[in-house]
Amino acid sequence: MNIEIHTPASLIGLVEKEVIANFLYEQLGEYGDPKEEIMMALEDALASIGYKPGGWVFLAADQGEIIGASVVLRTGMTKYIPENILVYIAVDEKYRGQGVGKKILESIFNTVKGDIALHVEPQNPAKHLYDKLGFENKYLEMRYAMNA
Repeated sequence: MNIEIHTPASLIGLVEKEVIANFLYEQLGEYGDPKEEIMMALEDALASIGYKPGGWVFLAADQGEIIGASVVLRTGMTKYIPENILVYIAVDEKYRGQGVGKKILESIFNTVKGDIALHVEPQNPAKHLYDKLGFENKYLEMRYAMNA
């Protein structure tokens, strides 16, 4: 298994982004978002436009097949809000429990600069991995929907 790291400087075409978005959509299942929103996160992570902070796309592959993927965005903030947000991370269900998610997270820790936030539902089975790796539940997130 190898881990590829893609940044705004990477040349990833629309077809590759679609493949990654489809993988994340399928593997995130009930914990995911609509494919259009996943594609937006990919676009933001790989944006090289000056007003977007960009981010990274991490891909774990085995014999050329994607078995894990993650999207991390820079927030453009420092200290008072974490510098990065782990938007998506998913592992192919056939490879879960084999350390793929941990390897992706370790690659993220070794690549990004600054703190990392993530949102996880309490019943998500991946929560125990996040706890074990040192993520802490510092705040209760509250949202106000403008179009409710």
